[in-house]
Amino acid sequence: MLILGAEEVHQVLDEAEAEVVAAVRRAYLLHERGRTALPHSVFLRFPDDQRNRIIGLPAYLGEEEPVAGIKWIASFPGNTARGLERASAAVILNSMATGQPEALLEGSVISARRTAASAALAAATLGSSVPETGVSLIGCGVIGFEILAYLRALLPGLAAVTVFDLDSTRAESFAARCRARWPDLRTEVAVSAEEALAAHRLVCLATTAAAPHLTTDACRPGTLLLHVSLRDLTPGSILTAVNVVDDADHVCRESTSLHLAEQLCGNRDFITTSIGAVLNAGKPFRRAEDRVTVFSPFGLGTLDLALADLVRRRAASRGLGTRVPAFLTAPAEAAVG
Repeated sequence: MLILGAEEVHQVLDEAEAEVVAAVRRAYLLHERGRTALPHSVFLRFPDDQRNRIIGLPAYLGEEEPVAGIKWIASFPGNTARGLERASAAVILNSMATGQPEALLEGSVISARRTAASAALAAATLGSSVPETGVSLIGCGVIGFEILAYLRALLPGLAAVTVFDLDSTRAESFAARCRARWPDLRTEVAVSAEEALAAHRLVCLATTAAAPHLTTDACRPGTLLLHVSLRDLTPGSILTAVNVVDDADHVCRESTSLHLAEQLCGNRDFITTSIGAVLNAGKPFRRAEDRVTVFSPFGLGTLDLALADLVRRRAASRGLGTRVPAFLTAPAEAAVG
């Protein structure tokens, strides 16, 4: 068993935006072409506790050297008050020859980077006739910061960011981090979500909202909303938007905004296409200039596997990680002997 902790995962993925985006893009294409297996995620919830959850995302990615495994990720929003990160995760990769677990990786960094790469890839793919020069971030956490880093890598013309968080102190701290990391990036703090929604035609929602609380009324026509947290937008706003998803079956579950929209109208006709279909078509996508386009990615387990496999391979080539040779039970004959 190869064990890779957060520091080693960082060593592989830091400054590797191009490779991460390429891995995510490849995973989307393989999914679109039917070369993945992706059971529904398992949500572990707790009695009398609607806020915390742990999710299991099993998946198979059928590349030339196929990968199978699972991400086990916990979301405990109260952790931030304890000085801890909201999310923690582990990824297990299994041998496709024996089924045995062969790698255990710290998963929160992988999860954050694949989420950021997915959002940035969508922003670059679901293009506009007007180049993006600014982005609004609603939700000032780890995911928002990672998404901004990947947007900066994929959209070189991005010169401004407007941030908003219900916790104004958190928003100011986030803005300070942005100014320190990107001195050339004009950074502003909005006083309301509506101000942030109206500030730019590229908007990212990365909150811990458990129920819809925003409409798209404040958005400019032609806005692309990266609806990463999935439960921010009212069903009515979803039904009036051009909707792009990663997988309709996965995203229309667990009381997401799209699930509620489906329950409201009785079908999924409001979903226009998937990001995999857009990438597979190989043609430029121009979003509607008179409507809001919403990208709602469930966050497919195949993306986590793609990045975990990238980390494992690169870590092995660099001699990173800890090998535990006796992790598994010895064969019966060896144990007897």
